[in-house]
Amino acid sequence: MDRFRMIFQYFQSNSESVMNGICGLLALASVKMYTSFDFSCPCLPHYNTVYGLGIMFIPPIILFLCGLILNRQSLVMLEEWRRPQGRRKKDPAVIRYLCSSIMQRAMVAPVVWIVVTLLDGKCLICAFSSSMDPEKFVGFANASTAQVQQLLAKVACKDDELMRNSTTRKAVSRYLRCCSQALGWSILLILIIAAFLARWLQPCFNQAALLQARHWSNYIDIEQKIFEETCCEHSRLFAHKCILHFFESMRQEIKLHSFSLPREEEGAEEEKDLLRGITDQDQVNKLLKTWYCEKPPLDVSQAAQRHPLVPERCPLPWADSPSTHSKFPQHTNV
Repeated sequence: MDRFRMIFQYFQSNSESVMNGICGLLALASVKMYTSFDFSCPCLPHYNTVYGLGIMFIPPIILFLCGLILNRQSLVMLEEWRRPQGRRKKDPAVIRYLCSSIMQRAMVAPVVWIVVTLLDGKCLICAFSSSMDPEKFVGFANASTAQVQQLLAKVACKDDELMRNSTTRKAVSRYLRCCSQALGWSILLILIIAAFLARWLQPCFNQAALLQARHWSNYIDIEQKIFEETCCEHSRLFAHKCILHFFESMRQEIKLHSFSLPREEEGAEEEKDLLRGITDQDQVNKLLKTWYCEKPPLDVSQAAQRHPLVPERCPLPWADSPSTHSKFPQHTNV
């Protein structure tokens, strides 16, 4: 159990590695889906194009949306973009960096699907066989226009009785497959060149701005995780206190059943300190609203300042001592 917990904590602390792993899994899933998919062209003039292009582009849209949904940073980016200005200014460079990172990871699986379909060639043959010029191929000279359209629509159907041993069908199919594979290899080459240039030309741009955007994007993600963990810990303590109050109200009934009731006084001060003064539902709601609307500024020197939501605490016993004021002068914020 501890081993699984350590693995979970590792992946939780390395969200970038997790996102890269998810992108790789989606890419492998797209290839597996295509290889296991039973492609069946309808071989009808008015449906081939819709079916072929639909198989080529609808699954990539689904994979792209899955990549956005599974990427935790997409929600972080939207929250950062839509949140009010509050006490912390929004940095457009961080939002652009997050958006670019999310889009790059989400586009991996769709691009793999499109490239695989183009290299296979079945979708392009089914989609564009009816659009071919019959004058470029031998075998359509004695056929009418309607018959030509029917024959061209059945180019993708190898098992059709009329087109099984047709050399014209093989010529059209071979031509479209060559075009499809050439387009697929061209797209793959362009993507590799673009990735190569982006990788090697990156040091030529402003590295300081890139490091700042990367740093604060990671900070936003880590801050959100720590806030959620703190809220979970507070919810657990809050629920524990509510249950103790419930048991206290049912003390007489519990005594009749010979149950031992935990005393509320034990550890009450410690739990109250852990609750950080947030002890009712309205305060919790106000805290969550304040966190969304007025996030604290990114300045740890202001951590000692009281937040408007935090209640005033009791003064320390030595706070009013004149000797203390002489030894420790107060600092004023500029």
